[in-house]
Amino acid sequence: MSRFGSYSQSDCIFLLKDLSSIPIEKSTEEREESIQKGIHYSEMLPIEYEPSEEYMDLFYKALNTSKRKVAIAVGVVAEQILKKRGHTIVLVSLARAGTPVGICIKRYLNNVLHVDVPHYTISIIRGRGIDENALRTIQNRYPTKDIVFVDGWTGKGAITKELSTSIDRFNRKEGTNYSSELAVLADPGYCSTLYGTREDFLIPSACLNSTVSGLVSRTVLNDTWIGKDDYHGAKYYRDLEKKDVSNMFVDTICAEFPTIQYEINQALENNSREEAADFRGWTSVNKIREEMSINSLNFIKPGVGETTRVLLRRVPWKILVKSLEDPNLTHIYLLAKEKGVPVELYPTMIYSSCGIIKKVENEGI
Repeated sequence: MSRFGSYSQSDCIFLLKDLSSIPIEKSTEEREESIQKGIHYSEMLPIEYEPSEEYMDLFYKALNTSKRKVAIAVGVVAEQILKKRGHTIVLVSLARAGTPVGICIKRYLNNVLHVDVPHYTISIIRGRGIDENALRTIQNRYPTKDIVFVDGWTGKGAITKELSTSIDRFNRKEGTNYSSELAVLADPGYCSTLYGTREDFLIPSACLNSTVSGLVSRTVLNDTWIGKDDYHGAKYYRDLEKKDVSNMFVDTICAEFPTIQYEINQALENNSREEAADFRGWTSVNKIREEMSINSLNFIKPGVGETTRVLLRRVPWKILVKSLEDPNLTHIYLLAKEKGVPVELYPTMIYSSCGIIKKVENEGI
């Protein structure tokens, strides 16, 4: 397979069909209207948001401020993976937020713990499941290895549940015994048992789109371009190479590894006393839905990462924040100001912030 994405293949191999030459993008407004009319979000792509210089400055500041915290979360989850799942594993990141996180975990395992594991990125789509063709490729290449799925963070747990359903179905069909346990850096929704932290903090890679994810788009599943034997599709935005910070991001996080072992050990000790995965985020989101008379949970995107995505890729109605003084939300305020989206205080939720998608007039979801 020819190189896809701007990462080295020693860091990550994308199992995705290259749709780079096909015009699939729709404007944010067109896309939102299509989604709310019932067209699945995976059948088209948003136009890549071009961040302003002011916004990029915020990204660099956020990275500088949180690089140590992110690196500690990487170390914590990597140590947990090895302890719980052993050495004979393949890391499989969920495109695309999982990819930079998976690379950081792979490098920690290799550079700090001296365990070299393969790392792939494959697609999973809410409502449509995981890419079974990609999963089958990994199964054929590593028949004796276990798979550890990786993502960046949890929101309300929709992808966690999608993964569980998909892997149960795959195991029944293929006679495999893969675990659907999802390893994440941040688990504010209490959806996982393999996590770096339960704090809803800003992972700076959430601030940007393809330019921090190997220049790879969101994944696409559309009968027009994806056949039954194809991998799910994506685009490789080679024209954005000058704006690409993908490798700089993972290099910056991984440069912290030599000096954080004490903090990792402390966090591992604390994590052992944490509560189980009880999906309390789902309960918190349901409360918001009821109080604001929102007709679908799909309109509510909780957590700093998901709020950022709403502002970058959807048509927001409003942004809810737990505290107006949270320094993790500076980029949220800037994006909301740029797009004219109101920000409201909502102190009773378990998340730092929550993005609410605007309902298109007279249309259902």
